[in-house]
Amino acid sequence: MKKRTIAYLITAAVLTLSVSGCGSEKTEEKAKQPAKQEPTKVILNEVAHSIFYAPMYAAIENGYFEDEGLDVTLNTGFGADKTMTAVLSGEADIGFMGSEASIYTYNEGANDYVVNFAQLTQRAGNFLVAREEMPDFSWDDLRGKKVLGGRKGGMPQMVFEYILRQNGIDPAKDVEINQSIDFGSTAAAFSEDDSDFTVEFEPHATSLEAAGKGHVVASLGTDSGYVPYTAFCAKQSYIKKNPEIIQKFTNALQKGMNFVRAHSPEEIAEVIAPQFKETDLDTIATIVTRYYDQDTWKNNLVFEEESFELLQDILEDSGELKNRVPYKDLVTTTFAEKAKKN
Repeated sequence: MKKRTIAYLITAAVLTLSVSGCGSEKTEEKAKQPAKQEPTKVILNEVAHSIFYAPMYAAIENGYFEDEGLDVTLNTGFGADKTMTAVLSGEADIGFMGSEASIYTYNEGANDYVVNFAQLTQRAGNFLVAREEMPDFSWDDLRGKKVLGGRKGGMPQMVFEYILRQNGIDPAKDVEINQSIDFGSTAAAFSEDDSDFTVEFEPHATSLEAAGKGHVVASLGTDSGYVPYTAFCAKQSYIKKNPEIIQKFTNALQKGMNFVRAHSPEEIAEVIAPQFKETDLDTIATIVTRYYDQDTWKNNLVFEEESFELLQDILEDSGELKNRVPYKDLVTTTFAEKAKKN
């Protein structure tokens, strides 16, 4: 009996040591595992909040930035000048705007100027809205008319003027363009004033139609052709110091681009809907379809030299560019080229 008792005690002691040993091994293994890294915070300032930028919102809502270890805070500048100021001052890490702003700051002699690293849109994203339906609209219909336009020197206004000139219309003589209204307020102004036309981004163009205050008669994106309309940029110093962040950011954007090109407007609308809570799902889908049909979004984010030179042609044509700038100084394709291979 004593022998059995001793045997039981020895067995119990061995089991206890084994269990405690396993526990200590697990504790040691857990201690060896690297601690989960906190996501890197990135402040992004966009020029406007528009469905035109659907791939970016798809990347946000689908968690692609989080997958890359980034915690992105999105702010809206309401104008390229304000977005550029936010980037240059350090208030924002990355800016998203028309690349004309980067050319302006370079020519103004900024020491730590911004460099474009990813192009999102390849068409203009605004539409010409008239008071009445015009099924047989032609650009000649603008002669002698009043138009609510955009900020002088901004891409929306310059592309509008570019189209006018392409159609033999002198923006300074043949059309009365009002450029005194703040960006984002032209739709409200059009509802109240006596202008014949207004140039609007979405969702404002569709909202005017829904309210019976206007009718879309032309797409500037279709009529201007392929234009490098908007791109992501950051200061030279930020890119040099944080190449990993820029690469991860670009990777997430490419995933958003891939998603948009692989899904229907209705599916895209469902994903980006949280970004546009004041717009119903059917309207978002309608707007996405408009942009989809005019081939707004690129296959990749590479900002090619040919596109950059076309942008400078438009700036020169508008009288906004005195000196052309080197493509290699203001554009890097390193991150976009790598992202498109993933």
